[in-house]
Amino acid sequence: MLAFECTKCGTCCYGKGGISVRRDEIERIAEFLGIESSSFISRFCDEKYGRFSIKSGEDGYCVFFDKERQCTIHPVNPTPCSSWPFYNALLKDPDNLDAAKDACPGINPDCSFEDFVRQAKEEGY
Repeated sequence: MLAFECTKCGTCCYGKGGISVRRDEIERIAEFLGIESSSFISRFCDEKYGRFSIKSGEDGYCVFFDKERQCTIHPVNPTPCSSWPFYNALLKDPDNLDAAKDACPGINPDCSFEDFVRQAKEEGY
């Protein structure tokens, strides 16, 4: 039994505040889009406290999420996207995992905390 298997529902792509991106991720995504890093930043990022994050659209989803095509930058998506749901907060606290189970349909509601941590380790998180 897998503890997590992505359903591509987009729930994790929704929410104000954006996805943080590192400089190397900005360069990789910009190259994928065929634009300069500076253009990527000005068009698709917000800056707070010297850090960049990908903007959310008016609908509340990441600007790169399309309801029909899902993530339009999936091959080069940033670390927070590619590592979901195997975040430290969920790997260290069963209560946080239980809350995530309610939000993410890809997390098996019947999986144990131990099964979740095991899958994370198997996948290199």
